[in-house]
Amino acid sequence: MPSTFIQAAELWLPSSDGSLLDFDCGAFGQAKRFEVLSRSMCFGRGEGLPGRAWDEGRPILLRDLSGVGFRRSDAAQSAGYTCAVALPYFAGERISGVLVLFCSHDPAQISALELWHHNARVTSDMTLADGAYGAGAQGFEALSRETYLPRGIGLPGLAWQQGATVFIEDLASVPGRFLRSESAAEAGLQRGLAIPVGSRIDDGHVVTFLAGAGLPLARRIERWIPDDARTQLNRDFAFSELHGGRSTVAARLPIPVDDEASTSSIVNAWTRGVPVINAQPSAEQGPPAAAAATSGSDALIAIPVVWEGVVSEVVVLYL
Repeated sequence: MPSTFIQAAELWLPSSDGSLLDFDCGAFGQAKRFEVLSRSMCFGRGEGLPGRAWDEGRPILLRDLSGVGFRRSDAAQSAGYTCAVALPYFAGERISGVLVLFCSHDPAQISALELWHHNARVTSDMTLADGAYGAGAQGFEALSRETYLPRGIGLPGLAWQQGATVFIEDLASVPGRFLRSESAAEAGLQRGLAIPVGSRIDDGHVVTFLAGAGLPLARRIERWIPDDARTQLNRDFAFSELHGGRSTVAARLPIPVDDEASTSSIVNAWTRGVPVINAQPSAEQGPPAAAAATSGSDALIAIPVVWEGVVSEVVVLYL
């Protein structure tokens, strides 16, 4: 089974008294040691990667999981995870969850995980908060760290302007949409996924995942948006490098009325505003189960995009 850049995910939810973040669920593939260790842990405010995202009220990217800043470093190295990003979710000032996505740099394939930040007190542009770059991406990294992206310019700038997920299949073919297209082409980067990320503060953040043609970002990527009546979610796009590329097949998921529970992880992420991880996607009903079966996926991660305090869409990663 071909590897993917995004390798694993875990969700941390507040304890009953709100003093800790407890492990809720995760998708770790064959990394059983890392999974067992994670299930036994909890984090206070400011502790570990999830606790830092909670305390600082913003996404946190760790470019290296082998150091003292990551409590599960030995298990992460054994699992092959090299970098991670933590995405916090808030209900007002109260933490409602932290999603952590783990990525793996393949020495033979180029890849990058980036976190972009707009601080209106400093500049009108978006700049790189931090990034984790794989082998062969030194030139691209140097350019990225010096880049200022106006709203609507470049992959992160587009996601920031639209408050919506942006996926580009071939970065080199769209220089107007991807400002660093020439440098990306030289490095061998081909695919790009940018997800706008909310925070407790007013600053804007966008997380981007970039990889070459030989390293899929995930087994399948989907974006779901509501219809005008907000009675159902429609699949806006789907892409799988491993199975046919972009799909135009329509799909819909009904949104229950009166906050009724749904059997769909995607709908639950939409209605609750907190990510949902399903380590048995074949149990989903309708289109997601079929998509998981077609792509050979062992996990589904439904990520609600919260922009300006409102859930605007759900991006789905199949791993």
